[in-house]
Amino acid sequence: METVAIILAAGKGTRMKSSLPKVLHKIGGKPMVEHVICAAKEAGAEKQIVVIGHGAEAVREQIGDAVEFAVQEPQLGTGHAVMQTEKILKNFQGTVLVLCGDTPLLNGAELAKFIKIHKQTKVGASVLTTNLDNPFGYGRIIRDTSGDVVGIVEEKDATAEQKAVKEINTGIYCLECPEMFNVLKGLSNNNAQGEYYLTDVLGKLRDAGKKIGAVTTDDADMVMGINSRRQLAEAEQVLRQRILNKWMDEGVTIMDPASTFIEADVQIGNDTIIHPFTWLEGKTQIGSDCEIGPNARLTNVKVGTGTQLQFIYAHDCSVGDNVTAGPFVHLRPDTEIGNKVKIGNFIEVKNSKVGVGSKLPHLSYIGDTDMGGGVNVGCGSIMVNYDGKTKHRTIVEDDVFIGCNSNLVAPVKLGKGCFIGAGSTITKDVPEGALAVARGKQTNIADWAKKYFKE
Repeated sequence: METVAIILAAGKGTRMKSSLPKVLHKIGGKPMVEHVICAAKEAGAEKQIVVIGHGAEAVREQIGDAVEFAVQEPQLGTGHAVMQTEKILKNFQGTVLVLCGDTPLLNGAELAKFIKIHKQTKVGASVLTTNLDNPFGYGRIIRDTSGDVVGIVEEKDATAEQKAVKEINTGIYCLECPEMFNVLKGLSNNNAQGEYYLTDVLGKLRDAGKKIGAVTTDDADMVMGINSRRQLAEAEQVLRQRILNKWMDEGVTIMDPASTFIEADVQIGNDTIIHPFTWLEGKTQIGSDCEIGPNARLTNVKVGTGTQLQFIYAHDCSVGDNVTAGPFVHLRPDTEIGNKVKIGNFIEVKNSKVGVGSKLPHLSYIGDTDMGGGVNVGCGSIMVNYDGKTKHRTIVEDDVFIGCNSNLVAPVKLGKGCFIGAGSTITKDVPEGALAVARGKQTNIADWAKKYFKE
């Protein structure tokens, strides 16, 4: 390995005022630390080590086995955090990229350039910097008269003159192992915070005759750190616009970007039109030539090509090609809608398969059902799947016609091409091609209404 990444994610984030660890707050649909891990991988870091502390188990559980972990307890500063990785990197010789777990807008390509410049210049350490009109709260980059970096001063330790500097430390560094750990062991916590600053490593390396490199990025948004809910919202807005721009550049029409929300892992085919007030979340995949919305929310939904979905909430399910659905449709988990299916208004489908060309026009509940193709479900039909203890399945074979206001009490099977009379409650299997009628005999009582209203 030539490069490893250390991601600092041990802090509590007190300004978030949350029981959730700061780095697990979501932006673009996934925890901010996962964005940082992805950026590190894109930058070429072959190994990622996440330093955890506050809420360690929650962070470990969320990220899983994709990275290695080092625990910082107690949290005594950034330098102390990096020291906790020494055991993992004891035999490593190469470049360490240090990142902050609360910078979710990082760009992998920009980080790769940073690493490349660091290696080409063969400096002792490099820091990524940017310029801010309002640098309050950030460490300032201090340079000598020749422009070389001589150190970084934190806001609380800075003089008035140093606070006027607009070039800030992004908290992103390239350092070399094993020299990094040798210097870290000599750090002092004699500062306003009583912590061991990673920034002090740069001064010690310079004192040892090493040159400190600085690479400036023009993308100040990329290095935005999140310390409050307001900053989280600001970062979300930046990321959302980047995602929208990406898909518009890829040939997707977004009617109103201001009312469209697309998360980071969503995929969309070209020539698809996204109407206003649409949310595309999770691992949603949408094919080409679709129309989604208005007022659609899709979470972890796979949609084929040429499909139109409006006024719909669908999650953890799949929808085939050339389907029309809506308005006011709810597609629940483990539902599979086949090609050319038509779903009308006020329909709920749960844990069911609907075959090619079937029609669910309106006001029906399809639950725990295996439905073939060419089926027509009449208005107000209900798949009665729950007996109070157990969910049962209904089987509807191809070309079945279900009359309006029918109840199919599972477990029950409707044979191919059979016909269910309107208003029937079906409790027994219906053979192929048969007519099933299950309703009380109608009785008419002459003049009853006249007498009733007269009284």
